[in-house]
Amino acid sequence: MRNLHVMAWLGLGGNIGEVEANMCRALQMLQSQPGIDVEAVSSLYATPPWGKADQPDFLNAVAQIATSLTGEHLLEVCLDVEQKLKRERRERWGPRTIDIDILAMEDAEIVSQRLTVPHPRLTERAFALLPLAELTPDLMIADRKVTEWLSEIGEGEIRRLKSPQGWFAV
Repeated sequence: MRNLHVMAWLGLGGNIGEVEANMCRALQMLQSQPGIDVEAVSSLYATPPWGKADQPDFLNAVAQIATSLTGEHLLEVCLDVEQKLKRERRERWGPRTIDIDILAMEDAEIVSQRLTVPHPRLTERAFALLPLAELTPDLMIADRKVTEWLSEIGEGEIRRLKSPQGWFAV
């Protein structure tokens, strides 16, 4: 088995319960997994709901990790962490205690029944692009820098709440 570490970027969010605490716990749980090293975390942002507007604002952030896991294995780990933090999937784009999405993996394109990387709606979502651009502005998604995608759609009503040091120290 190859022990290559690739960079991957995970989007974290939620809007019910103790969201910031859940995001911190999720990052700690990910860090404790073999083959995952949380290297950097973006600022914490407040974001109006996307897709289903009649719910509380979301908290969002992005974590940059080094991993030796395949995309599918990383997805399994993320889903397990969500389940341990009481994530319930009741409705698409509905309220949630925690959400962990694989946004991108260095030099990887994955299309399977369970996983698409880069995330299929990444370039439409300022709540993911803004914290991603904070960590890695030159990351290329579909032959364009993250910052270019962000400038095209704008930041909307996203508010920066805390610096990375103010909510999660790597």
